[in-house]
Amino acid sequence: MGWFEALVLGIVQGLTEFLPVSSSAHQSIVGQFFGGRDPGAAFTAINQLGTEAAVIVYFRHDIAGIIRSWVGSLVGRVPRDDPQARMGWLVIIGSVPIVLLGLAFQDAIDSALRNLWITVAMLAGFGVVIGVADRLARNVRPLESLTWGHGILFGLAQSLALVPGVSRSGATISAGLALGYTREAAARYSFLLAIPAVVGSGVFKLADVSSDPTPPAWGPILLATVVAFVIGYAVIAWLLRYISTHNFLPFVVYRLALAAVVVVLLLSGVLQPLPPA
Repeated sequence: MGWFEALVLGIVQGLTEFLPVSSSAHQSIVGQFFGGRDPGAAFTAINQLGTEAAVIVYFRHDIAGIIRSWVGSLVGRVPRDDPQARMGWLVIIGSVPIVLLGLAFQDAIDSALRNLWITVAMLAGFGVVIGVADRLARNVRPLESLTWGHGILFGLAQSLALVPGVSRSGATISAGLALGYTREAAARYSFLLAIPAVVGSGVFKLADVSSDPTPPAWGPILLATVVAFVIGYAVIAWLLRYISTHNFLPFVVYRLALAAVVVVLLLSGVLQPLPPA
């Protein structure tokens, strides 16, 4: 991977990870314009460490409070029904589905599920799902009212993002809206819920590529990750302000338009459904 390609993919990752438009889909599509290759699930997972670092930095005070309260609840210093301690357990429980499904379908995630025809279907299909969920949303439940059952449903929704084109934030926010939560509450829990899964996946893939006989391009990978962090941080701040007063219709329109463009590029041979990684 060259430096310019890494720079572009880092920008793409930072811009799309937190918006409900699927960063993995954009990585697969844009990556093909650099030598007709798919950057691969491993690069995508490692690059996501940059955007997830942005989440950790942006929500550092919230995360620190959750960890302190959760640890305190384990040793009896904090009541088990403390809101922050409870949120710690909800993040853990909500992360279980994606961990189990990610391990069970690892081979398919790295190969068959990266077929751009599947990506197109997910971009369009989940675009409609997001639009309907947003249209029917009651936007009344705060994050503090999150139940154990809803935490698991959020987690199941997040696991759908293992398929490029779905969008981690799009799936989890849609689930939150369908359950009656406000846009901001759904987005905040979506960001917190992603931390264990994304960091775990990134570290797992990092160890995987480190043992590859062909030395990875660590310099470009680091550049892409740093760029993704900087841009991702700005996008988080913007998105949380935006959704407090706006709906998700622009993202729905964008997903449908992107799906249509990719179909044309696939039919014309400009893009390949499943290029070599």
